[in-house]
Amino acid sequence: MINFQYLRTTSAKSAIALLLKDKRSKFIAGGTNLIDLMKRGVLAPEKLIDINHVPLKQIQQIGDKIHIGALASNSAVADHPLIKEKLPLLSMALQAGASAQLRNVATVGGNMLQKTRCGYFYDTEMPCNKRQPGTGCGAIEGFNRMHAIFGTSPQCIAVHPSDMCIALAALDALVVIANAKTERKIAFADFHRLPGDTPHLDHNLKPDELIIRVEIPVNALNKNVHYLKIRDRASYAFALVSVAAAFEMRDNKINTIRLAMGGVAHKPWRLTAAENFLKGKEANVQNFEEAAKLAMIGAKGFGENDFKLKLAPNAIIEALTLAKTKA
Repeated sequence: MINFQYLRTTSAKSAIALLLKDKRSKFIAGGTNLIDLMKRGVLAPEKLIDINHVPLKQIQQIGDKIHIGALASNSAVADHPLIKEKLPLLSMALQAGASAQLRNVATVGGNMLQKTRCGYFYDTEMPCNKRQPGTGCGAIEGFNRMHAIFGTSPQCIAVHPSDMCIALAALDALVVIANAKTERKIAFADFHRLPGDTPHLDHNLKPDELIIRVEIPVNALNKNVHYLKIRDRASYAFALVSVAAAFEMRDNKINTIRLAMGGVAHKPWRLTAAENFLKGKEANVQNFEEAAKLAMIGAKGFGENDFKLKLAPNAIIEALTLAKTKA
């Protein structure tokens, strides 16, 4: 790790001002991902701007939306009574992520910005277009068991590692972002990017911007919900495949439904075709199986991750079945 300067700020405005003074600087909050990347030499910022004292830890309902500050810890969000009552899918996804110790310090904004855990990205001796554009993607013909089956490109097949973000994509969250002059909002589904020809760009946050909060609409998706995470070990492991499922029943039919997957793409993968098929239908295994087939259209394996082509649809069916049993 190289030597770096450490600065502390207490407002979003001053944090952005400090960032603008030196583009080689980085914000740091929990640091659960950034410090690892610095230790490995993947990132080498010359300045760290500590934003932990910026007042962005609120968790509250304002009108018909729940606001969660970018610096709220993952554990604070997961355990908050408001989230458990009205957004249980988000609480479940957060509880499935990392370890309790990491959740205590990891923040909502940091979770959104975390980097892929692809081994080629973390190994500075290996080719990786995400880390060093133009060097190639070692995973395509290499070790790719954990890698994507949707939305890939010849430049990158890495997956997005977050659990929290899968739930937020399913729940139609908005991201509120600030720069030196104003704020803007972007749909959570549009915040992260597919690799295309620019796999080094994980998201649509600009270099001079700071995430302020996420806003999640209050809805009726708080009963029939389940977050299913399939991984190699019971805790502190990233998803091979995960499914966020939430639906509302009316007259024994699915009235509203949200589905998203993790561990399968460069960004949270929303299952719109499956949602559209299931809306207005009975919540039974036959319909779940048909929805899973629709969800898998366009999926492609790369050898070692071919098992996901079978695991993913089975996970969708399982998540929907488990959500159905809850009331």
